[in-house]
Amino acid sequence: MTIVVRRATVDDAEDLARLNFEFNGGEPRPCQDIIASLRSNQELVAVALMLDEVVAFGCAQSYRSFCYPGAYGEITEMYVSEVGRRKGAATALIAFLEQELSYQGVTSVKILTGKTNNPALKTYQASGYITSAETVLLKEVKRA
Repeated sequence: MTIVVRRATVDDAEDLARLNFEFNGGEPRPCQDIIASLRSNQELVAVALMLDEVVAFGCAQSYRSFCYPGAYGEITEMYVSEVGRRKGAATALIAFLEQELSYQGVTSVKILTGKTNNPALKTYQASGYITSAETVLLKEVKRA
């Protein structure tokens, strides 16, 4: 089955809302918020389609810091619905996001995922990612 990957458009907002709810649960994201985010152009969002149905999405960001000579990237979100799994959707999304990031001058990309998320780990490793010794620390910041 052929997987087609492209940048998400505002016309994908309903599908993105559905997939994000499957992925993250909680309160469904309103389509108008998704459309506003897509229009802000600050995040690279891609979708994977099978038979013209959106079955997956991936998000990426590029960053620049005065501390480093070039841009670096991060694939921040990746979700493939059950129907799209083990058919190449994630691998195609990764390749698409990497290519788009390279157009922005990115030469290295990181992905964060759970230590026990074995299907994702295998997919990322098959795409050439290696496990680093970096430790991730998180903290909730209260609004002022």
